[in-house]
Amino acid sequence: MTNFDRKTLIEQFFQIKAPFASFRPFQSGAYRSTTPIPSPSTVYGLLLNIAGIEQRSDVTTPVTSMREDLPEIEIAIAQISQPETALLTQQLHHYPVGASGAELAQKTYGSKYWIAPVKREVLVNLNLVIGMKAEQWLCDRILQGLNGELDEPRYGLPFAGDNNFLFDSIESIDSPPMARWYSPLQQGNHSPERGYCRLTVWINRADNSKTEIAVFAPSSFCLHPPESAWIKLPVSNMGDRLGLNP
Repeated sequence: MTNFDRKTLIEQFFQIKAPFASFRPFQSGAYRSTTPIPSPSTVYGLLLNIAGIEQRSDVTTPVTSMREDLPEIEIAIAQISQPETALLTQQLHHYPVGASGAELAQKTYGSKYWIAPVKREVLVNLNLVIGMKAEQWLCDRILQGLNGELDEPRYGLPFAGDNNFLFDSIESIDSPPMARWYSPLQQGNHSPERGYCRLTVWINRADNSKTEIAVFAPSSFCLHPPESAWIKLPVSNMGDRLGLNP
């Protein structure tokens, strides 16, 4: 039994709504997709942001590594209703590598010249429920952050995936409504279902080969998250521990 298992954890739920949201996996190209829910690593960062807890160990370096003393949280994520997926067309500015496209600079008379059209998926009418299990002090601190009662400044602003999409509300609720909870797909479970998605469980910014990504599948509608939906963060060697599909 780990130290995490021996701690007394408090169960807390939040309902999150946003008119527009976009949660992008690692990708490039002219079509940028979104996952149907935020990843566990995204939700973990959101909760710490609300609590005013900095994840980064050194903000002055080009690659910001994660602190080693981050608090432990169990997270479960569910959709209350299926959001609509819309498409946006955008001109995306790239930074050229080396002398790539240098011949285009003169034609634009000083304007950005390395631009390409891309299509971006956007979720419309996001309605989620987030479950968390954490120690009492952290639950209290998150509620203080939501109520604007923290005595110290908080870094940044919570946003719904893209920094131009903001949440309408993040509210603490006594119990979750009927929702579809996402759980990691276990090895050997290959039954076809709608809603499968690949989510980033934990990010290693210094070595992306150590970033944990897993396939998740939604449950049927239920009032409480199944045990398989709870993800403990931070994690190490999660794929080996849970036997997740790559």
